[in-house]
Amino acid sequence: MRRRSRFLALMVAVVLTGCTKPDFSDAEKTTIASLALSSLPALKPDTTDRFADVPAAAALGSTLFFDQGMSGDGSISCSTCHKIDRQFQDDLPQAVGVGRTSRRTMPLAGVARDPWFFWDGRRDSLWAQALTPLENPLEQAGNRTAYAHYIKARFGERYERIFGPLPDLSGMPSNASPLGNDAEKAAWNAMSGAQRSAIDGVFANIGKAIAAFERSIEPAPTRFDRFALDLVTGAEPKGHAVFSKQEILGLKLFIGKANCVTCHNGPRFTDNSFHNTGVPPIAGLPPDRGRIDAVRQVEADPFNCFGAYRDGDASACGELRFMVKDAPELVRAYKTPSLRGAATRSPYMHAGQFSSLDEVVAHYAKAAPSVEGTSEVHPLGLSDRERAALVAFLKTLSE
Repeated sequence: MRRRSRFLALMVAVVLTGCTKPDFSDAEKTTIASLALSSLPALKPDTTDRFADVPAAAALGSTLFFDQGMSGDGSISCSTCHKIDRQFQDDLPQAVGVGRTSRRTMPLAGVARDPWFFWDGRRDSLWAQALTPLENPLEQAGNRTAYAHYIKARFGERYERIFGPLPDLSGMPSNASPLGNDAEKAAWNAMSGAQRSAIDGVFANIGKAIAAFERSIEPAPTRFDRFALDLVTGAEPKGHAVFSKQEILGLKLFIGKANCVTCHNGPRFTDNSFHNTGVPPIAGLPPDRGRIDAVRQVEADPFNCFGAYRDGDASACGELRFMVKDAPELVRAYKTPSLRGAATRSPYMHAGQFSSLDEVVAHYAKAAPSVEGTSEVHPLGLSDRERAALVAFLKTLSE
């Protein structure tokens, strides 16, 4: 009787949880292991930035990241859009700084591992990326000389301990930038070449400090990682690591029939590349052609890997040297985002086109053609049950 009671209790538990012992082929296990966070290699040094792993630079960068003084009107910081309690993003369809932008804020966990930055890859290093919002009129809306004066006045001693002496700013305008308003551009053009170079050096170091802080932001383990570890080691899944039948089906679809893993691969669930997946534009926003237009922007950036403010030699510039510059597949192509934590950071896509994971999966299942260029996505032929299973699996990357 006691044995029968234990058996009945076990069967009730299985029915209530909907769980089953996972059955995966060796090839599936290999793929699943490659997605686990335990497979994430150590973060490589940034040879374009000799301050990338300097603790004092990271500490200053953290201060600047949360400092509203790092904006034109003193009301916006990096953390305005990259909120520390929201996976360093803001839950908005398009980011809002001084004004509303035309794209979604990307989360920052693991961002230092990317070869390209922003949705379109218009910057080629984390420190160059960190500079861009500072002068964007819709984001932090400041200007280069104003930031240099602010750093000297408020953080001068800290800055000089890390980067060396600040330049003499006494003869330089309070507000000047090659990207500012007409008055700021005129003031910038009136400066000598040596003065402009000195300001650019300070500006580059601001980006390097912020990048040093952002390198510390890494993804956290989830239910999937515990499940994957048990699967690979042969351990019996327990507690939170146990997957339901629906979640197991979703995982099998993700790495199989649905083919999600083609782009969402590796421990961060991204190939770090750019794809046209037929995501529709948003009415009322400026035209956005994705990667095809970003190529010219990254080439023109004075802070790119070929520029004067890179540390180290040009051997680090392979991505920039060999990037694809003009190809049909770049039209309306956007970076593959990491799926870690995705279930808790709607809306989705580069401009918040979809409000839920269900809508995202439905988009890929249907595979509507792109409004420009050619979508890489083909209809998946998923049933309602399979679509729900995919969503259920994706949620395990956030728990």
